[in-house]
Amino acid sequence: MIVTAHLSDVHIDGEQRSADRTKAVMDYLDDLPYDLDAVLVTGDIADHGLPAEYELSRRLLTSRHPVLVCPGNHDERGAFRRFLLGEPGSTAPVNQVLRTDRLTVALCDSSVPGKDEGFLEDDTLLWLEDVLARTPDGTPVLVGFHHPPALLHSPFVDGIRQFGEERLAALVGRHPNIAALVCGHAHTPAATTFAGKPLVVAPGVVSTLRLPWEHRAHPADHVHLDQPPALVFHVLDGTGRLTSHYRTVVA
Repeated sequence: MIVTAHLSDVHIDGEQRSADRTKAVMDYLDDLPYDLDAVLVTGDIADHGLPAEYELSRRLLTSRHPVLVCPGNHDERGAFRRFLLGEPGSTAPVNQVLRTDRLTVALCDSSVPGKDEGFLEDDTLLWLEDVLARTPDGTPVLVGFHHPPALLHSPFVDGIRQFGEERLAALVGRHPNIAALVCGHAHTPAATTFAGKPLVVAPGVVSTLRLPWEHRAHPADHVHLDQPPALVFHVLDGTGRLTSHYRTVVA
């Protein structure tokens, strides 16, 4: 059995609230009685893309479990690389892969500098194709990014989702060992399908986005700050079947 934890949208902003909520989630994961195969953090790490926010994020997201992160629309690629990953700064997409003898995780950069919506650049799709080509047929793969490539029926999120998704769908169709796709951005737990595979959305750590039938028409009503931070566990069994469990955490 393969178990990964998935969190998203921590939005570290220099304020105690976002740091405390992120720390509560990471402490919960570190206190688990068993080792996880990976912890995935799907974007919007820093709220303003500032070096100090990434330096704090690096400390908060340290874990005894392997951690893999990708950028979101609030992140800045150069600072993300330098201050979070300890790599030379660059404006190229931040794509990362984790390989074990049981699992491959590919986190793709769906951010578009200067915009809120998402798009996978051609270089990212070529990178992902290469990762998948190098993965043994029997090894399950989780593919992740920040922006969901499908409608979630949340108008605010759907307007800034991942576009150009037909290119990703074609790639997914060529690789049957992709077990699922995972993302964030929506600040609400959700599950649907994409290209015939499960698409699982992590809840937001920093806040929860109310759905249209949960709030009044005023735009300020759609962000809920009082719901506890949450995450999702993804479980892969020996057949490659995915089961996802959502958990809230007391901050």
